[in-house]
Amino acid sequence: MRASQTRPSHSPRAPPGNYTCGSILTTPVIWRSLDRRNRGQPREMSMLRSLLGVLAALFAVTAQAQPLDAATRRAAVDAAATQLRALYIFPEVGARAADRIEAQLAAGAYDPLSDPDAFAKRLTADLAEATHDKHLHVSPAEDFGPPTAAHAARMPHTQGGVVRADRLAGDIGYLELIGFVGPLTVFKSGVDPAMAALADARALIIDLRHNGGGDAGSVRYLTSFFLGGAKPVHIGDLIWRNPAAATFRTQEFWSVPTPTHYLGKPVLILTSHDTFSGAEGFTYDMQALKRGLVVGETTGGGAHPGHMIPLPGKLMVFMPIGRSSSQITHSNWEGTGVTPDVAAPADRALAVALERLGQTPAAGEVDALSPTPLFRPRAARQPGSDLALRRYVQTLAMGTPSTRLVTPEWSKESREDLAEEKAALAGLGPLRSVRFREVGPFGDNIYDLGFAHGQARWMVLLARDGRIDAAFPLM
Repeated sequence: MRASQTRPSHSPRAPPGNYTCGSILTTPVIWRSLDRRNRGQPREMSMLRSLLGVLAALFAVTAQAQPLDAATRRAAVDAAATQLRALYIFPEVGARAADRIEAQLAAGAYDPLSDPDAFAKRLTADLAEATHDKHLHVSPAEDFGPPTAAHAARMPHTQGGVVRADRLAGDIGYLELIGFVGPLTVFKSGVDPAMAALADARALIIDLRHNGGGDAGSVRYLTSFFLGGAKPVHIGDLIWRNPAAATFRTQEFWSVPTPTHYLGKPVLILTSHDTFSGAEGFTYDMQALKRGLVVGETTGGGAHPGHMIPLPGKLMVFMPIGRSSSQITHSNWEGTGVTPDVAAPADRALAVALERLGQTPAAGEVDALSPTPLFRPRAARQPGSDLALRRYVQTLAMGTPSTRLVTPEWSKESREDLAEEKAALAGLGPLRSVRFREVGPFGDNIYDLGFAHGQARWMVLLARDGRIDAAFPLM
């Protein structure tokens, strides 16, 4: 189930098909993270303010959040405690955290907190005291909405999470990623052309200083560019807790084919304290596999993926339901972060990396160092995306979209959601209009659709052959 389609529920749930190592459940808008990148502000706890359209789908939050009364606060604590006991990756710790917030409720600690933001922050602090888990976080649902106009104006465009690819002096490639976007088809739309443009560089710098995480499949995909050989490489595992049980299942992650490889040449990875979760996973694995030298600051320290769960009072809790395990170290970076091989302040990390590669930069950031931009995110609507989306929605309303309309990857990725999307379309009636709205922050095309009995907002991304690589409703 995709983020924009998650149903409110207070009963324990199994891990979703698309989980997040940070905050990205399929195609997210990393609103606050993108804004922090431009302003240089620190990450708040984790990148949990990020899901594209989830609020519109869950709560239709368009007005200021309402104060919370005692009954709503109690219901939120009860729901969170139930989920903690049933789903949190470590059963004993989840039970302890549930006991903690129930005790605080009984003691009256939450009585003065009618403001949703203050209540969410206090719950988060109490949960952190019991678990020390940087992923476990409660937020008002409105925090996940789209950015204000001021925020949007400061955000960089990306293509599937790729901000830019450049060739710096000395034939050094530079790749900046702000998120490991999912679904994988969207991530590939940026990383494939960027890596192709960088394939012949004598060295490569990957900048993850503003990357707060993402989809584990996208993390594995980028790692695969640096692992050659005819046989797949076992990178690591995710160990998931089975709901309402003290048993676990293991999901293995092996390298996958990529259109190009980057082998036998130096790879340097830039980190900061804001590098978190899935971005830490990539860094940790590259370091353990001896395929990358880490330069910068110790990372945030979050290795427990999970998913968003709605709570009463229009609140959301990010529930960690899994833990990462490296095939090399049989451990992870939870609580400690990834220690750099070469320590440097985040704002000096690029200059230090270049010095390690024999360059003496006159400036420390890429804008002043890049005479040759190789890749920039697409800023214009993809021609034909309106017609493709119209045909996709119309055929979806009647049945299953033809394979002539969609790529095999998207056909497989979207299969489990088709019935739900078809049911949603049934209540809207015939499609009347398709109006382009904007290029999304990940290079997707965003359209407002008019139906006989309502409206909807959809994203669509086309492959090079014109078929649909991703398409789903945002609200």
